[in-house]
Amino acid sequence: MTQRPPRPRRRRRRRRTLSAGVIPVRFAERGRLYLLLRAFQYWDFPKGKVEPGEEPLEAAQREVQEEAGITELSFRWGYHFFETGPYAQGKVARYYLAETTTRRVVLGINPELGRPEHHEYRWMTPSEAYRLASPRVREVLDWAEARIAETVHDDA
Repeated sequence: MTQRPPRPRRRRRRRRTLSAGVIPVRFAERGRLYLLLRAFQYWDFPKGKVEPGEEPLEAAQREVQEEAGITELSFRWGYHFFETGPYAQGKVARYYLAETTTRRVVLGINPELGRPEHHEYRWMTPSEAYRLASPRVREVLDWAEARIAETVHDDA
């Protein structure tokens, strides 16, 4: 009895789910402070799923308002973005860098959960943020730091 050669397995194309967020940065006496939100043990910048028909920048602004109560954002470094590689079942996150003077953060209630989606927030220096962030978020922070440094050198 002869055996057939095994059929090549078809690779399933995972659907890419795009999330968009903002890297909020505030300039204070301690220097640059980034807003990070904690969900369980993970720290990240405010972000969420881009809804059908919504532009990623619009989604990013909506998410920072829903998750942190921040509406005052200045995209002084332009509308460039950093996009992560796929993680957690094909998610990709796109981040925009924006300055805010808002200090007060209000963790919004997620209607599906009936409570805030995040457990804590902190305004952190770059080194504090780097220490708590995952490798994926560290890449985003590195990009933000480089963008800010570019404008400091351009202004000099």
